[in-house]
Amino acid sequence: MTGLRLLPVPAWAGVGDLLDALTATLDGGAALLPYAADARLPLVPDRASELPEDVGLVVATSGSTGATKLSMLTRVNLTASASATHEVLGGPGTWLLAMPAHHVAGTLVLVRSIVAGTTPEVLDLARGFTVEGFVAATQQLATRQLATRQGGCRYTALVPTQLTRLLDSAAGCAALASYDAVLVGGAAAATATLAAARSAGIRVVRTYGTSETAGGCVYDGVAFPGTEVHIDNDHHVVVGGPTVALGYLGQPRETADAFTADADGTRWFRTDDLGRLDGRGRLVISGRADDLINTGGLKVAPGPVEDAIVRYVPGVRDAVVVGSRHPTWGQSVSAAVTLLDGAPRLTVRDLRSALRGILPDHSLPQRLAVLDVIPQRGPGKPDRRALVAAFDETLEADVGRTV
Repeated sequence: MTGLRLLPVPAWAGVGDLLDALTATLDGGAALLPYAADARLPLVPDRASELPEDVGLVVATSGSTGATKLSMLTRVNLTASASATHEVLGGPGTWLLAMPAHHVAGTLVLVRSIVAGTTPEVLDLARGFTVEGFVAATQQLATRQLATRQGGCRYTALVPTQLTRLLDSAAGCAALASYDAVLVGGAAAATATLAAARSAGIRVVRTYGTSETAGGCVYDGVAFPGTEVHIDNDHHVVVGGPTVALGYLGQPRETADAFTADADGTRWFRTDDLGRLDGRGRLVISGRADDLINTGGLKVAPGPVEDAIVRYVPGVRDAVVVGSRHPTWGQSVSAAVTLLDGAPRLTVRDLRSALRGILPDHSLPQRLAVLDVIPQRGPGKPDRRALVAAFDETLEADVGRTV
């Protein structure tokens, strides 16, 4: 396609190429569409015409609500996001890239490095994420900073599963504590995990954002400088400001449905996330509109149920709640959990008993799967569709509504 460079990104070797290409893009060069080298070539819509001149990056959405879309981010979007990140965190710094570079969160780590004028350290993910690899990369970053007298802050960005694994290791905790800030996003992190990190002296910053907002644009519930967040009448989170994308490549109808612009040029994006602003005006995400569970005509948001499970059910490390098929009620509230090492066996009766009085009765899980690992569909994002399919196809309800 004219004006768009598709760039395959291996887990390790291609990061240098992407960094060079991003540098050229921010200087006015061709727009980039990075993708995993071991994945299919991205499908560029046939109806797509030449890109608008100011587009610098085209990034695939995670496809959580259906077909993947290609968000068009301008150079202004990218530099505004990087500059705001450093302003909020405490100044420019050197970054460790610890997630796939072709995902928006990884790409933005490289953009921040370019804007800050620093050289990022890159964790080799060819064989997956490991605690040992993260610790070694952190040590390499510190050594290089010392050798080059490249001072300033030190940052990294993780997904919740990476944070959890590092917290289970003394060496991992020590490495995390050496950073001035550790961004955590991509999915909701358990309250207990965040508390454990902070008690270990680790500055964890919860991030919220999407591919359409150039990644995280709300940190610890507070929007970036120049960014606004409001909640519409349907409880959808709406984001406006300099990081909001132009729209979706080659999809004018979908763009019109999700994006608007004020008379002054401010762009707004209506997300599929549901949320509210608390008493301090901080954003609280309750889940996604398409994840709502309809059980017997009553709506259940998975987020509060997941949080309650991790908080109040002994031995649970992580939880994902989905709506699986039920012949009478439409959907059952179904929980997939992982357990801490040495945790006792957990049954759905135990689960419901621990949560009774904490959650409304209709929100109590009716089905339970205890897994070794929660399936993922992207960096840190649980594969809810895979879990729904597993419940629908193979799992029997352990308890009925009469329990």
